[in-house]
Amino acid sequence: MSLSPTALDSLRTLCIGLALSGLLASAFELVAARRASFSLLERGGFLAVAALPLLAFSAPFIILRNTVRGRRIEGRPFPFVMLATMIACGWSLVSGRVALDLAAMIVRV
Repeated sequence: MSLSPTALDSLRTLCIGLALSGLLASAFELVAARRASFSLLERGGFLAVAALPLLAFSAPFIILRNTVRGRRIEGRPFPFVMLATMIACGWSLVSGRVALDLAAMIVRV
């Protein structure tokens, strides 16, 4: 069984998106001494605007972290976990594609 080049590219994009998401969320936790979460948007003002790029790229990690935690602690149903995982992976594909395109633009310059 072999994968098509398109499927391999999508898999690579997904992996890079998830890795970048975890890296950014962990780096934020290291620097800020608190977990990255969507509650950063609740403060409003400049802080919320500054948090948008961070949340845009670290969202898949945050979604998966909260989903696994919710399943373990609250006992959320499996279909909810599956849907949240699909959303996080779709988001990761998009953010991975953006990261790869930005990297390609930087290398060309």
